[in-house]
Amino acid sequence: MALSFCGNNKCSNAYSVENGVLNNGCFVDALNLVPHVFLLFITFPILFIGWGSQSSKVQIHHNTWLHFPGHNLRWILTFTLLFVHVCEIAEGIVSNTRMESNHLHLFMPALMGFIAATTSVVYYHNIETANFPKLLLALFIYWILAFITKMIKLWKFAEESLGVKELRFCITALLVVLYGLLMAVEINVIRVRKYVFFANPQRVKPPEDLQDLGVRFLQPFVNLLSKATYWWMNPLIIGAHKRPIELKKIGKLPIAMRALTNYMRLKDSYEEQRQKTEDPEKSPSIWKSMYRAFGGSILLSSTFRYMADLLGFAGPLCISGIVGNLHTNMTFGVFFMSSNELLKNTSVLAVLLFLALVLQRTFLQASYYVTIETGINLRGALLAMIYNKILRLSTSNMSMGEMTLGQINNLVAIETNQLMWFLFLCPNLWAMPVQIIMGVILLYYLLGNSALIGAGVILLLAPVQYLIATKLADTQKSTLDYSTDRLKKTTEILKGIKLLKLYAWENIFCDRVEETRGKELTSLKTFALYTSMSSMRGSSLYHMLSPDKAFASLALFHILVTPLFLLSTVVRFAVKALVSVQKLSEFLQSDEIGDDSWRNGEMPMCLEVGKKYKYHGDVSTKVINRKDRYRMDNYEQPMRRQLRPTETEDVAVEVNDGFFTWGSNLSTLTDINIRIPTGQLTMIVGQVGCGKSSLLLAMLGEMQTISGKVYWSNCFLLSLFLILSWLSKNRYSVAYAAQKSWLLNATVEENITFGSPFNKQRYKAVIDTCSLQPDIDLLPFGDQTEIGERGINLSGGQRQRICVARALYQNTNIVFLDDPFSALDIHLSDHLMQEGILKFLQDDKRTVVLVTHKLQYLIHADWIIAMKDGSVLREGTLKDIQTHDVELYEHWKTLMNRQDQELEKTEMESQTTLERKTLRRAFYSREAKNHIDDEDEEEEVEEDDDDNMSTTTSRRSKIQWKMCCRYLSSGGFLMVFLMVSSKLAKHSVMVAIDYWLAAWTSSNPHNQSLVTCHLFIILCGAAIALCLITSLTVEFLGVAAATNLHHNLLNKIIHAPIRFFDVTPLGQILNRFSADTNIIDQHIPPTLESLTRSTLLCLSAIGVIAFVTPTFLIALVPLAVAFYFIQKYFRVASKDLQDLDDSTQLPLLCHFSETAEGLTTIRAFRHEARFKQRMLELTDTNNTAYLFLSAANRWLEVRTDYLGAVIVLTAAVAAIWSTSGPDVDQSGLVGLGLTYALTVTNYLNWVVRNLADLEVQMAAVKKVNSFLSTESENYEGSMDVSQVPEDWPQHGEIKIHDLCVRYDSMLKPVLKQVNAHINPGQKVGICGRTGSGKSSLSLAFFNMVDVFEGKIVIDGIDICKLPLQTLRSRLSIILQDPVLFSGSIRLNLDPERTCTDDRLWEALEIAQLKNMVKALPGGLDAVVTEGGENFSVGQRQLFCLARAFVRKSSILIMDEATASIDMATENILQKVVMTAFADRTVVTIAHLVSSILEAEQVLVFSSGTLVECDSAPNLLAQENSLFSILVRTHK
Repeated sequence: MALSFCGNNKCSNAYSVENGVLNNGCFVDALNLVPHVFLLFITFPILFIGWGSQSSKVQIHHNTWLHFPGHNLRWILTFTLLFVHVCEIAEGIVSNTRMESNHLHLFMPALMGFIAATTSVVYYHNIETANFPKLLLALFIYWILAFITKMIKLWKFAEESLGVKELRFCITALLVVLYGLLMAVEINVIRVRKYVFFANPQRVKPPEDLQDLGVRFLQPFVNLLSKATYWWMNPLIIGAHKRPIELKKIGKLPIAMRALTNYMRLKDSYEEQRQKTEDPEKSPSIWKSMYRAFGGSILLSSTFRYMADLLGFAGPLCISGIVGNLHTNMTFGVFFMSSNELLKNTSVLAVLLFLALVLQRTFLQASYYVTIETGINLRGALLAMIYNKILRLSTSNMSMGEMTLGQINNLVAIETNQLMWFLFLCPNLWAMPVQIIMGVILLYYLLGNSALIGAGVILLLAPVQYLIATKLADTQKSTLDYSTDRLKKTTEILKGIKLLKLYAWENIFCDRVEETRGKELTSLKTFALYTSMSSMRGSSLYHMLSPDKAFASLALFHILVTPLFLLSTVVRFAVKALVSVQKLSEFLQSDEIGDDSWRNGEMPMCLEVGKKYKYHGDVSTKVINRKDRYRMDNYEQPMRRQLRPTETEDVAVEVNDGFFTWGSNLSTLTDINIRIPTGQLTMIVGQVGCGKSSLLLAMLGEMQTISGKVYWSNCFLLSLFLILSWLSKNRYSVAYAAQKSWLLNATVEENITFGSPFNKQRYKAVIDTCSLQPDIDLLPFGDQTEIGERGINLSGGQRQRICVARALYQNTNIVFLDDPFSALDIHLSDHLMQEGILKFLQDDKRTVVLVTHKLQYLIHADWIIAMKDGSVLREGTLKDIQTHDVELYEHWKTLMNRQDQELEKTEMESQTTLERKTLRRAFYSREAKNHIDDEDEEEEVEEDDDDNMSTTTSRRSKIQWKMCCRYLSSGGFLMVFLMVSSKLAKHSVMVAIDYWLAAWTSSNPHNQSLVTCHLFIILCGAAIALCLITSLTVEFLGVAAATNLHHNLLNKIIHAPIRFFDVTPLGQILNRFSADTNIIDQHIPPTLESLTRSTLLCLSAIGVIAFVTPTFLIALVPLAVAFYFIQKYFRVASKDLQDLDDSTQLPLLCHFSETAEGLTTIRAFRHEARFKQRMLELTDTNNTAYLFLSAANRWLEVRTDYLGAVIVLTAAVAAIWSTSGPDVDQSGLVGLGLTYALTVTNYLNWVVRNLADLEVQMAAVKKVNSFLSTESENYEGSMDVSQVPEDWPQHGEIKIHDLCVRYDSMLKPVLKQVNAHINPGQKVGICGRTGSGKSSLSLAFFNMVDVFEGKIVIDGIDICKLPLQTLRSRLSIILQDPVLFSGSIRLNLDPERTCTDDRLWEALEIAQLKNMVKALPGGLDAVVTEGGENFSVGQRQLFCLARAFVRKSSILIMDEATASIDMATENILQKVVMTAFADRTVVTIAHLVSSILEAEQVLVFSSGTLVECDSAPNLLAQENSLFSILVRTHK
């Protein structure tokens, strides 16, 4: 048929204009071509030729710019216009088929209109990007022309009496409306921007965010199409394949999404409610505050959700139409066809189905994105709100236990996340009921009354589902409890591993952990059962179908399953959210510290009754003046400055009639009247618990004031303005070192400078003053080493000195030191007192308040405050007290003498040296370990580097298939076989049911027998049973794998050599038992289940479509390629973003907990603002990572959803084309194919998401697996247990022959060629300087180290040949650090339960603990808390002595057992050794040389060599002997 614009039918008057030009329909259509041609003619040259010169003049950041007014409306109208043009083209083509000749004017203008509308969008986007609005004039003219021409056409239709019944009339009317609206949008742009017709065009700056190059999250700024498809994410996701995504790459958040912005929104609405409520006791509603701050976004998200849900129902209806009209012959008798006729065309329905799917998915993803963004914004706001509250929390709340650290951590880590998740699921709350109701109505329309039966079943199953969900939550909680208990026991084992190995108790304690693990696994199995029941419920619903109009109903049921499945989850989250809000509300209402406006220096000076504000006076800080040290040799000499403060100017702080409390009505401090002299050293002394620390905190305003006033001096205020600005910055702060040392998770340097400017000279002086340089030298990165939770754990003394250094470094005039010497040994205390307090601080004329128990320093005090039972006993100079209170003075003198005597006794290898030794040992060994690890990694890299891609890419993009195999093999071959076979069987049965349904509905109704009905019921029953079985097999496979991996890990770690624990940080081992085990237990099984299910569903769907329409396979190839690349790029980017989210979350949680711990310090230093700023930065960093991760998920889902829509379109088109002729049977199969194609859309993105999740989770298996390759100690030995006499060692004779010992084959020997002979029952002392090899010898007795040459023979048997369990169970040892385990006293003395009670009481009596234990409730079964914290260090050491006595061994080794105990306990210990162990061989490794002066034989070591061996008197007689040198130097 020849082509002709108006048709070439000779009879028709197609080109006649006799009745008027506009009355010719073809001419009117030609007139409609003019605007489109005009636009294309104008815009193409601008787009392709003149663009470069314009855009180069404009500074464009990213590829976005500010949007013109009506930007989003324009995009929506243009997309609607494109859709209407598609309908117009379809109508034209279908109408043309009814004409005798081709009439191009029926669809040609519509086609040109479509091209012009597309061009208008591209053109507009480019103008907007370049911010050149003058060029919009072309579009303005186009909209006017298009509006006029379409108006003429509509007017002519109306004249011909055509109405809404005719489809073309409706389309034209719609186009008129759309062109009119677009014209209005263009007029609005002219009105706002004034780019034409106005003298002064408006100059608009881009948003502040786009000027900031750091902002990389562009979702709010890109155009609507990029917003909907996340196109702007392409460079990030594709780039991730070449280079890992780092924090720098994701940049900062836009201002509107930052925590501070959202906090202000939430806070304003919260405060607004507070002001409105008349009852001050009633707390403002957090729900209302959240709604006012974020309600708009929730409503927008809900609107998107409703639109998506309504469009979702288009799928089943289109399927119904396509299947129903597959063989209907269309007849178009008229030129104008009705709307109804078009909707009966299967090709049109196929395209409509495609468009509905694309739109539905776009709206759904938009809804998800908006809720997630709102949820993240809400979380940021809540975190800032909680943090601000923490900074104002009353100290009494924390100290009285009303608010614990755990509660605060829960609020931050759990409650805020609960609310965020609730917000994510929030739109479901109101969308789901509508979805269910709509679904049931449509089912009723399709199926009649049988739909009501289905709905009834749904209603009945909802409470069952809720019940299962509740049970799941309870089981989850009990699992968590068992997991916590198991972790606590594991931690104890790891902390006391040395003792357990030395006593051969590792298996006993390992069994304790296994017992708890057993309970945890039982709980996990219960959880698995409930999960399986839950999933089975979903499938049973899915199959309760009436066969009539089956496929539309099938598709509808697919839609209904999701809300029903999710409903219980949403309800559960809603309940949790209610609880979280309740907790938050209580927290926000808790007591606060008083108003801190006193701190700005403009308020009155005193702390009035009942109020808690104070005023920090300040004295100008001078440059450090290095005078000669002024030291008092005799405390009765006159003071440096005889000053009795009477005048206010000389008083820095004054308290008058002060009564202070920690929250109860009883006052902790009563009748306080004190003065702190300016620029002098004030000491506060008194017994433990008399209120010294409380007095400092009362002055700092941390305690509640019952009555009285605290004055902060106002003197020297004028001189403040003359001080350098960096000094006066801290004018109103107090440098405060708390009694309990508090460190930040930061470097040593950051801990000391604490936000102050770095001054190298001052910093060096402070380090020297606090003797920190030797400790810093031991750290791997010096003072840049991170300490605290994330870094190295320092000892108490080292932490204390860093805290004191922080106080000294600050440029504040007032320094409060709360017992800084408590964790320091005597040498360091003296050095700190002389160099730090007397020289460094006093030379600066800083006001120092020192709380101490060291009375020998009182001679240095300018002013002394003596306290007793919460009140001031005496105040004045030492001279005053000597004169006026002789009794008190004499009491102090006695105590001072006692301290001096103790000092003489304890001139020894100091505590600090021991701390440094521990630190050195840890680092020396860790470096060796790192070296090995680096080598391993290099080997791995070489193995992995197979292709030409960069090593990192190949390593990052590979799924750890080896680890997957390792995981599955841990689950057991049988479980894997069961899982695979049951999964395949389940999906085969489900396909069989649907195929049977297709065959049944396509067949003749008269042929449907009862047998086929029974077959259907059997198949349904089988499917339901298989659903339960598959779910259970996956879950139980997970439990089996978790059981085996944990069991193997625990056994490997417990039996690893002691060296392993020296080189592996405890935190790293614990992570394997906590985080990694948790992932293996609870995260991998559901991911594996979901992955296998969604993959098999997609494969079965594609198989069914290919079976129904084989031509579909041709289209599948490009789709598969596209899918491959999408998942390939997404997986790598997702893993990186997931890692970033995890790594940024930990610092945030740490910051909260460290702030809560160090509240008083932060407030005293006046650093709240800095900490708030840090919290906001950490929150924003974490939120950025999380937002990018969710945007990446949306990026994936939009693409897989569009792929799914293309699959549906391809399947539909293939079905329509392949179905020809009167083959009735095909219609059912086509319905089956289309229904399956619809499910692909849902499951494609889950395949990729689960694949990415599994990849991340398999890292946990890899980490656990890396520990499983650890070599165990050789427990067997070359001798059989039966060859060792029962009572060995009978005598306790020890012979050492040419002994050479090292810790590792890679390290140097620590003992070289040692030869010694110890007779039975002999008391032997071993001594030497630090690092000489004393402790290594004690470990050699137990075969804990590598004896590579020589041997130790005990009672005729070479210990290296003995099984380790036998050797270690026959010897006794008392270690330097007393270790007790949580449980009972009986467990700690005799975990093997082999001794009688009498024996245990005897041991306790010998250790002089019997009376104390008898007094405890339960006696031998009395509770021992974790680490034995409910006993003093001395008592713990005595328990260790009792433990050694319980084991009747003829050899006892004491490894520096008296190092960490007081004199009294040491005397008891020495006495017991001499009496109770009189007949046994005792080897004492000396901490104090004085403790082995009585020894019958002394071994003196130096650098791993035995240099002297003789009795103590003989060695002392030789003046040049090393032993006598050690004795003389008190070593």
